[in-house]
Amino acid sequence: MQRERKEYRSRARIYADILNSILKEGGKSGPTHILLGANLSYDRLVKHLGQLVDLGLITEEMDNGDKVYKLTAKGAAFLQEFAKVERFAEAFGINM
Repeated sequence: MQRERKEYRSRARIYADILNSILKEGGKSGPTHILLGANLSYDRLVKHLGQLVDLGLITEEMDNGDKVYKLTAKGAAFLQEFAKVERFAEAFGINM
């Protein structure tokens, strides 16, 4: 029996999944919704959220005592450009 090779997501794909998850919630989301939407473990999510904040793609804020993450204009621009690259790669049969 042959083992099926598991494909891993790139860091850019994970960032896009996180940002898309926030966008689907109206541009502002709590960590639980992002965790479910991006299909990540809590530890990995926290690490990536910190990196996205450092890159200026999202901001971390408090909303009625709850931590929420908001998509920035730079984050929205990243999503647009990532979608272009993704379409370009798919035109050549490359799945991202």
